[in-house]
Amino acid sequence: MPYYVMLTKLTDAGRKTIMKNPGRIWEVNKEVEDMGAKILTQYALLGEYDFINILEAPNNTVIARVAASLGSRGTMTPLTLSAITIEDLVKEIQMAKALE
Repeated sequence: MPYYVMLTKLTDAGRKTIMKNPGRIWEVNKEVEDMGAKILTQYALLGEYDFINILEAPNNTVIARVAASLGSRGTMTPLTLSAITIEDLVKEIQMAKALE
C-alpha cells in the first residue's frame, strides 16, 4: 500500500480543542482509520508544524478525502505528501540503470 506523510498545523480552534480534550487526538485517529487510511506512526512537533503522521492508504483518492475532511473542520491545516521507501527508491534506480 502507498505511504503518505501528513504535516499538520493546528488553528486557534484546534489548539483550544486539544487543551480542553487531549483525547480528541485518538478520536481523530479513529476517524482517519474509518476513512480507509492507517496511521503507522505519529509525532508532535516543535516548530512550524504541530504534528507529523506517517500513513498508509490504498490510493491517492483515499488520502485526499482524509486531508479534505480533516482540513474542512477548521481545527487544522494539512500538508500531505506521497512517500516511497528507500528500498523501493533503490530498486527503481537500479532498474533504470540496468536499462541504460
